[in-house]
Amino acid sequence: MKRIKQYKKLFNVEGAINLKDLKKSYRSLVKEWHPDKFQDEAEKEEAEIKSTEIIDGYHFLVSIAPETKEANLDAYKTTITEFQVADWHHKGMLLEVTFTDGNKYEYFGVSKVLFGKFINARSMNNFGKRNIFNSFTYRKSMKASTTV
Repeated sequence: MKRIKQYKKLFNVEGAINLKDLKKSYRSLVKEWHPDKFQDEAEKEEAEIKSTEIIDGYHFLVSIAPETKEANLDAYKTTITEFQVADWHHKGMLLEVTFTDGNKYEYFGVSKVLFGKFINARSMNNFGKRNIFNSFTYRKSMKASTTV
């Protein structure tokens, strides 16, 4: 949640993320902080760090935007209903779940107590579907690898 708030603040986003507005803000910030605009070495270095933060923030916010989630909803539903939880990690308020199809999702705001219930549930998949997978802000953090 801290990361979401940090990036929303960077792009002046309040409430739901609108991709069109986000893109305008992104372009404006990239122009403002492009390292080539600065002559002083210290300023140039600061601009490189800020540019990296802007790029990372943009991709992050795009990944959790309602439009992005809507576009990928069918694939997400397939993953959470047809595949099992293969692995999980919890740190702070972030739960990362890897499914047997290779897709990995991050869920933001999952408390330690809820995580404990998740890993101790008779069926992590059923518990996850009822209490986590459709209740928390999420994003796909890794795509399933395809073998040829």
